[in-house]
Amino acid sequence: MRGFSLNQATTKRWPLDELVPGCAAAGVEAVGLWREEVTEYGTEKAASLVRDAGLTVSSLCRGGFFHDTGWYDENRRAIEQAHTLGTDTLVLVSGGLPGSSRDLDAARRHVGDAIGALVPDALAAGVRLAVEPLHPMFCSDRCVVATLGQALRLAQPYPAEAVGVVIDTYHLWWDDTVWDGIATAGRQGRIASFQLADWITPLPSGVLLGRGLPGTGSVDLRRFARAVRETGYDGHVEVEVFHEEVWSRPGPEVLAEALAGYQAAVA
Repeated sequence: MRGFSLNQATTKRWPLDELVPGCAAAGVEAVGLWREEVTEYGTEKAASLVRDAGLTVSSLCRGGFFHDTGWYDENRRAIEQAHTLGTDTLVLVSGGLPGSSRDLDAARRHVGDAIGALVPDALAAGVRLAVEPLHPMFCSDRCVVATLGQALRLAQPYPAEAVGVVIDTYHLWWDDTVWDGIATAGRQGRIASFQLADWITPLPSGVLLGRGLPGTGSVDLRRFARAVRETGYDGHVEVEVFHEEVWSRPGPEVLAEALAGYQAAVA
């Protein structure tokens, strides 16, 4: 695996024009970026900032949210933005149930159809759509794709260079089928991104913000890293954490702890 990447979400309040030189000074070679912050800063300007610092963009988050009206145009914009930033990976969070629907099967079929509609745009831009399964507690409102197996089934109809999957330890650590899923994803060449975050207990009241820095929770991160490495995956390893306490700390301090957690898990 190529090495550590700091996902921008981990240091949410570290401005991009400080984060990028801070990563370069620490010897970090890649960053994962988020569309909202990149758009606010300016996409072309962000691309130049990263490029001039000698960094690469390991992924852009996020596309998806296919339950929203206007999802097609918004995802085409996301693909174009990823291309401008020079990343080949656009992370897709599928979105939840539309309106008052309780039909998970229909929602998942719609996700598959939506991905298929975007494949020509993705191939033309040289950007891979990376389907990220989220923990089942997010099914209703954020992501009806809850397991790696479901993500792989959605990707299966399309070329591996067009549609891949995300292995995120926070979302997948609970599933005893994940190891076979990682091996399958590797054989198919579909691992587009590998993300590290820990599961902390007790979860805060806002469960979305319950991720811990690597080594602070319950996940066997070394087992995940070993399983992903054994597939031949050669991409970056992103540390992506959502937690209010982490966000409140200085960016360089969080970066140092994220690096240390990565090294303990992956080295």
